[in-house]
Amino acid sequence: MLTYQVTPELALAVPRPAKDAPALFALIDQDRETLGRYLPWVATTRTVADELAFLRLVNQHLGQGTSLNLVVWLPQQPVGMISCNRFDPTNQSADIGYWLGAPFRGQGLMTQAVRGMCDLAFRDYDLNKVIIRAAVDNLASNAVARRAGFQPEGRLRQNERLADGYHDEYQYGLLREEWR
Repeated sequence: MLTYQVTPELALAVPRPAKDAPALFALIDQDRETLGRYLPWVATTRTVADELAFLRLVNQHLGQGTSLNLVVWLPQQPVGMISCNRFDPTNQSADIGYWLGAPFRGQGLMTQAVRGMCDLAFRDYDLNKVIIRAAVDNLASNAVARRAGFQPEGRLRQNERLADGYHDEYQYGLLREEWR
């Protein structure tokens, strides 16, 4: 497995679709209501086969250089995913998205994973800026952005369409020069 070790316990890894899909799908399926509130793709991820197809697709995107989707790992188990989406070569920027299975929230794991993704983005992908957008009422995601050192850049009105309608989002940014 190709991995980036964030801490001695936490790693980010390129998905292995056939091996990772069942465990990731189980995390999604166990917490469908909470995850589905802010992640529209949860509604269309109905089977392990759906997750398998998604993981294969994101590996194609990695090969094409359009995104970087990684599995968040604790020893011997996937606990969620994190991604750098929409690489913008002109502005040398990308946005980060993430989710974590319910049993693993509240431990600072996603904050560490975001920091690890920033290391990769600034060092290996030569980005100048990384962006996080989170629905205003998604308190956990907003807290991760702040704890990871991202600066608030503004409120984007009705910028995200979720299952219950349009939501305002906060946008956070982190510049290479601000990264440690």
